[in-house]
Amino acid sequence: MTGDPEISIVIPLKDEELNVEPLHDELTGVLAQLGVPYEIVLIDDGSSDQTFAKAAALQARDQAVRVIRFTRNFGQTAAFAAGFAEARGRFIVTSDGDLQNDPHDIPRLLALARRHDIVVGWRRHRQDAFLTRHVPSVIANKLLSLVSGIKLHDNGCSLKVFRAEVVKPLKLRPGMHRYLPALASQLGGRVAEVA
Repeated sequence: MTGDPEISIVIPLKDEELNVEPLHDELTGVLAQLGVPYEIVLIDDGSSDQTFAKAAALQARDQAVRVIRFTRNFGQTAAFAAGFAEARGRFIVTSDGDLQNDPHDIPRLLALARRHDIVVGWRRHRQDAFLTRHVPSVIANKLLSLVSGIKLHDNGCSLKVFRAEVVKPLKLRPGMHRYLPALASQLGGRVAEVA
């Protein structure tokens, strides 16, 4: 699809050489069905494997792919911030690079984003260790909901959709990617959550 993108997919990558091509294949399959112009912004966060080479090869053959390369590992928040700065779409979708988020969920989130400013994924049936991952996550989500006033079950899910105007102005510091919905909602954003 040509023209200015309606949707920007922003994905940080750190040592994901095995996932870059399968992720691209799944994303392009889903995005092509939407019938709107899109771009995929891949941020190589200082990978020590062939992640950048594989991402650059995708960029060479797919004009919708744009690659940003960090000289060293700056962290997920910096990668998201760089992706937001480069994104040209009206809607900015964030996801992870390790195939834990299903690209087939993107159309449902985008449909809600037409009526909301922020749509957050909820990993409802996570298979985490109960005491070391699940319990701390539940406590952190409840505390963040209490402090921010934004009631979400899963602040840590990378699959989110933002209207560009609510996420681009944010000044992010390390570790703040977990709080993007709460931060963006301070700009008056309407938030929805999808399991």
